[in-house]
Amino acid sequence: MKSPICDLLGIDFPLLAFSHCRDVVAAVSRAGGFGVLGATIHTPDSIHRELNWIDEHVGGKPYGIDVLVPENMATAGETNVSYNSLKARVPESHRAFAARLLADAGIELVDVEISNSRPQPFDPETALRVLDAAFEHPIRLIANALGVPPRRMIEMGKTHSVPVAALVGAKEHAIRQVNAGVDILVAQGTEAGGHCGEVTTMVLVPEVLSAIKPIRDVPVLAAGGIMNGRQMAACMAMGAAGVWTGSVWLATVESETSETFRQRIIEATSRDAVRVKTRTGKPARQLRSAWTEAWERSPDTPGALPMPLMSLVSEPALRAVEKAAQNGNPKAREMVTYFVGQGVGLIDQVRSAGQVVQAFKEEFLEAVEHVNSLLGDQG
Repeated sequence: MKSPICDLLGIDFPLLAFSHCRDVVAAVSRAGGFGVLGATIHTPDSIHRELNWIDEHVGGKPYGIDVLVPENMATAGETNVSYNSLKARVPESHRAFAARLLADAGIELVDVEISNSRPQPFDPETALRVLDAAFEHPIRLIANALGVPPRRMIEMGKTHSVPVAALVGAKEHAIRQVNAGVDILVAQGTEAGGHCGEVTTMVLVPEVLSAIKPIRDVPVLAAGGIMNGRQMAACMAMGAAGVWTGSVWLATVESETSETFRQRIIEATSRDAVRVKTRTGKPARQLRSAWTEAWERSPDTPGALPMPLMSLVSEPALRAVEKAAQNGNPKAREMVTYFVGQGVGLIDQVRSAGQVVQAFKEEFLEAVEHVNSLLGDQG
């Protein structure tokens, strides 16, 4: 396929798959797409283990990694912020509310001892050290969400001749990213799972393309709610150079998600993907559950803390929820949630990642042939 993304990344089909699961990344790249490993939770040591495994299983195909270096956090400008020092800042009202929700569902929350050397969630310096380690592997892309990549990250990409991508949710964000020197833009609409803005993909993609045209020619990937090849064709008809996908891989056999969550997303409708702040402190779309409803709608909810404080409340609790659900607790099952986009309503079965890539290719071709048939004989 003739796309600048194919040329940049050395692939034949411009389908990028973001996943926290190394199995998905390797499977998508082997099938002709481009897997991108979400490295937010990793350390330099753990990223080596993950990338060593991918190197052994990807069959020489290209892949990339994604880190999260937020521009704006409650701890911005502070240095050496540890997990434990940050934990001391969490108000008792939020701890008590989370504990009560779990207790009412018969879920035990075990307070795990954390090393004083463990950094805060979404720690920028850790993310950059992870990138340093990742460049010891044949990665072909680095990407950042939640703001302009730090100058050091852009310089890393140039030093290693690896394109730097950045996610944007508004045209003004796209202008800042292009001026900062990024190589690829991911225009992510509000339909997307995880952190997202308020503008839909259908509006955002052409808006971004128009905004950056006078500045610099940067390929734009469409993202947000894209679950099949027909949507991919529509995005590329708008001018996108390819697509960035995430939620569709959660319902694959290789995914890191639990069987409980996979069944819940098969049951879900698109309206069950809700955009709330009460998981990370920033607006993030995830599956509606008894947990999200309690934090958003209970009259005594303490509301969201800013990033990164909110994660210290939500993540330990939700790990306990998952464990209890897998052990058969029906109330825990109702509380299970994870980041997922509005495209969840299009998920009706669990497939392998390779099957999903093949389906994208076939549906893309069918959509293009359909449009060609509408044009008729132009000769």
